[in-house]
Amino acid sequence: MRNFGVRNVTRRAVLGGLAALPALAARSLAAPVLPPSRAFLRLPPSITAASQVLNVSEFEALAREALPPAHFGYLATGVDDDQTLARNHDAFSHYEIRAHRFVDVSRLDMSCSVFGVDWPSPIYLSAIGGMRAFHPEAEIGVARAAASRSVQVMLSSASSISMESIRDARGAPLWQQLYATDDWAVAEGVVRRAEHAGCTAIALTVDNRAGRNNETLMRAMRIDSRTCTECHANNSHEVWRKANYAGLDVARVTAHTPLDITPAYLDRLRARVAGKLIIKGIVTGEDAALAVEHGADGIVVSNHGGRDEETLRATIDCLPEVAAAVRGRVPVLLDGGVRRGTDVFKALALGATAVGIGRPQVWGLAAFGQSGVEAVIDILNRELAQIMRQAGTPTIASITREFVTASTWR
Repeated sequence: MRNFGVRNVTRRAVLGGLAALPALAARSLAAPVLPPSRAFLRLPPSITAASQVLNVSEFEALAREALPPAHFGYLATGVDDDQTLARNHDAFSHYEIRAHRFVDVSRLDMSCSVFGVDWPSPIYLSAIGGMRAFHPEAEIGVARAAASRSVQVMLSSASSISMESIRDARGAPLWQQLYATDDWAVAEGVVRRAEHAGCTAIALTVDNRAGRNNETLMRAMRIDSRTCTECHANNSHEVWRKANYAGLDVARVTAHTPLDITPAYLDRLRARVAGKLIIKGIVTGEDAALAVEHGADGIVVSNHGGRDEETLRATIDCLPEVAAAVRGRVPVLLDGGVRRGTDVFKALALGATAVGIGRPQVWGLAAFGQSGVEAVIDILNRELAQIMRQAGTPTIASITREFVTASTWR
């Protein structure tokens, strides 16, 4: 018999090889053999405290786990395909920071002044409604976190707790965001109540008109059949049924935002507001200039977190033209998509006086209550301090347009 090159093997070797075939086959179907760096990798333990969270965005997944589907869907939703919502954050990556090296940054001063009030940093908490849907502590937990960090609060008209209770928890004057409704008497009533409660600013929202296609929220609601009377009185979602409208005659109200906000409306509101008047929801230079000409003391560059209109314009991209139109006459604030201290830095460099935090404060609240909100503030302040040192900007005032440039990398 011819040996076609096959080596002589023992019977034991043959049988051993046959026995190994199933294991080899199984191994071939399984995941590839991992290098030691991955084979010995161990997942970190579950996060059980806000202090263990590394960055603001990690709170989002924790909030998703903690919340019922419809409540998280309400928080997460944008409009149509959610592209404006996504671009609010993504657009920050279109700007690069130009770091200057030969600067003394041994002493860092993150303080700033807004409306003559000194803040420890340029970060404030923007208006978010109905926080009882996210945690039992609701707006009280947020107010206490703000008090512990000396952060300004812009309170939503749609808050689930009265402005007086939140003021007491904060221990300092609030800014009251205003959904004016389509009944002037109701708008005037909310302003009167806010001023009586010691609010130093009224922030009229102009970017939230009736009619929006929140598909992400609708999908979440399809898998959440609860009747949520704890968050919505008589299961009503109408803003004017919330705590801050209590005692007002809302029988004629049909919408939470007027459809006739014109320069004449701004003049009328300006005449009624005794304190500072902020216009929230400006995204063009023309509107910013008009608002200032009709008495606005401050502008918030905002598109309502991308949840009201699918314009595809990120707030950080709108900021330069608004700042140019305002020409330093009033503070220009910004909210929308801020997730890192570097985002805050870029907004300041492009003309913002201060930066509002929206969804992240609620992620922190949903995950851990007051301590979660405090952690969000601490993380952003820590990251802002780090990039200020790296960029060579020892003060907030030193963060100017020369420190950012449009990115050429895509």
